[in-house]
Amino acid sequence: MPVIESTRTATRWITRVVPFILVAAASYATYAVVGRVCCTYLINTRGEVGAAIAILILYFLLLVLMIATYARTISTVLFDPGLVPLGPLAIEREKAARDGRKHGRRGSDLESQPYYSSPDPNPDSPGLEQFYTKDVFICENDGRPKWCSVCCNWKADRVHHSSEINRCVYRMDHFCPWVGGMIGENSFKFFVQFTTYTACYCGVVLGATASSIHKQLSEGFPLDPHFIPAIVLAAFFGLFTFLMTVTSMRYIFLNMTNVDMLGSQSKVYQLAVRVPRGTGPTDKFTVVTYPLPRPVEVTNGQSKEFAGSGMADSSGSGARSNDTLPTPARDELATRTFAILKTEPGENPWDLGIWRNWQTVMGTNALDWILPFRRSPCVRHEGHDSFYPTGHVLADVLVRYNLADLAMRHEGAVGLEMKELGRGNDGS
Repeated sequence: MPVIESTRTATRWITRVVPFILVAAASYATYAVVGRVCCTYLINTRGEVGAAIAILILYFLLLVLMIATYARTISTVLFDPGLVPLGPLAIEREKAARDGRKHGRRGSDLESQPYYSSPDPNPDSPGLEQFYTKDVFICENDGRPKWCSVCCNWKADRVHHSSEINRCVYRMDHFCPWVGGMIGENSFKFFVQFTTYTACYCGVVLGATASSIHKQLSEGFPLDPHFIPAIVLAAFFGLFTFLMTVTSMRYIFLNMTNVDMLGSQSKVYQLAVRVPRGTGPTDKFTVVTYPLPRPVEVTNGQSKEFAGSGMADSSGSGARSNDTLPTPARDELATRTFAILKTEPGENPWDLGIWRNWQTVMGTNALDWILPFRRSPCVRHEGHDSFYPTGHVLADVLVRYNLADLAMRHEGAVGLEMKELGRGNDGS
């Protein structure tokens, strides 16, 4: 499995040096707390064995948890950060670039490759089916999903392209040199656990050394020279990780990411929401029908250019354009119609409430919250409703568009399926 690193040389070197800095800081803190505070000062000088044992237990417990979560975060970030697979065109482009480098053509590898800035016009474009088999997904004005021109793929909900690693990432949050790479859907839970335990660990180091300094100064003992550096290190890393923990917790409770927060107060999401077949556009919304229409063969043996995305015409008939092939009767029931709706500025379709937001990221039981074993439940996208569970905002949007009784949603899914089957049988 290839290691996923930054495309920037300077960043790669920084991420490789940082672990050694952290190991050195933790080693010095261990010497200061265990050797100088507990053994030398509390046990040998003051005879406070009970206090020393309590500090040692708490210190090593947090140290083990910190190391475990750090290792889990780094391994996930480097080997499985939650990347969206490259599209066939991007794979072909990378292969051509590698072949060019093998033959010594280094100067213009990238420039010589085609750049696919517009979405794939093929109605059977690879990956498109994973969207219209859902009941809700984020879409563009034409009803198709968002397209990444670099990865040449359709971007699922909450997927963003990272210029740092040059790949699309599920629920991308930020690139963190402290853990060596991109924090996304697969690693965010472990990252939060790591920052939390590190902040607590630094708190123990800070408390043990600061209290020892206070006692030494008040009792006239000579000041241990190792306490001051330990306090400085603990204060620096403790404040940094505490702020990261607080920020990450806020994102969890809001069910958002660092990227989602950018312009969140004015951001408007466009949703393709499944409605019964035959539903036509209105003055409030347009509709799109999947699978998308195919172009017709013309007399010279070549296909016409793909002209649209199955959008219904403005007459409200919901019919497909006349220059597309008719849908076979066997496939008629496989078609799905989606209404294209918009949220209000600042609304978050994935806000499930504080408790469910917490569970989608951290897990459903206390062991998941504490230990870095299982990934977040939100990494599973197999459900037919949407890529991520949606909350009350979607229900509010459906009410605003007078679609609350028509849209395909959760408990009404079977009823809508039967309604469509009935329509299909009536028309046959």
